[in-house]
Amino acid sequence: MNGRGARILLADDHAMVRSGLRMILDAEPDLQVVVEAANGYEAIGALDDTLVDLAILDIAMPRMTGLQAAREINRSHPQVRILILSMYDNEQYFFEALKAGASGYVLKSVADRDLLEACRATLRGEPFLYPGAVTALIRDYLHRDRTGESLPATILTPREEEILKLIAEGDTTREIAHTLSISAKTVDRHRANILQKLGLRDRLALTRYAIRAGLIEP
Repeated sequence: MNGRGARILLADDHAMVRSGLRMILDAEPDLQVVVEAANGYEAIGALDDTLVDLAILDIAMPRMTGLQAAREINRSHPQVRILILSMYDNEQYFFEALKAGASGYVLKSVADRDLLEACRATLRGEPFLYPGAVTALIRDYLHRDRTGESLPATILTPREEEILKLIAEGDTTREIAHTLSISAKTVDRHRANILQKLGLRDRLALTRYAIRAGLIEP
C-alpha cells in the first residue's frame, strides 16, 4: 500500500452507483479508488496497468459478471483481495462469491453502512460476512452434518492442527512463526500441506474447517 492508503478498483455497470460508492471510499484517509470499471472484463484489464490492493466487484455486470471476474482475478492476480457487491441477499450467490475467491459479500442496500468495514476487514485478510450470510454458513454446517458430510477423521499432525488454529484465529505467518518459535518458511510449508491435505484453497475455507473441527469458536 502507498502512503495514501489501500488502492481500490471499483467495478459496477451503473456510473451513478460507482460515483456514490467512490464518494464513501475516497472520504476515508486509508482508502483510495484508483480505477473504475463498468464490467468484469474492464476490471481485469485495469489490473494489468494499475497497482490495486482490493477489487470491489458488482455481482451482476454485462459482458463479464463480478463472479466470473473474481475467478479470473483470483487466478491471475492472487495478491488482490476481492469484495462482491450485490443487490441480493441470496445464499447461493453468497456461496458462489466465496467459491470464486471473494473475501466478503456486501449488500448494496446497506453499502453505506457496511462497505468501509468490509474493505478494512478484507484488507486485513479477514472475511466479511453480513448477518444473513453468517446464518447461511451455520445452516450449511448443519446441513452437511445431517447429511453425513461430517468431518473426516483427523489427518493433520498435532503441529498442523496448532498452525491451522492460529491461521483461523487471524494470525499472520510472522506471528505464528514467533508464537511457535519456528521460521516463517516452515509455517508456509505447513500451511501448504494443510491446504493440500484438506483439499481447501484459502484462509476462509481453513477458518470454516477449523470451526467445524472445533479448533476455534465461531
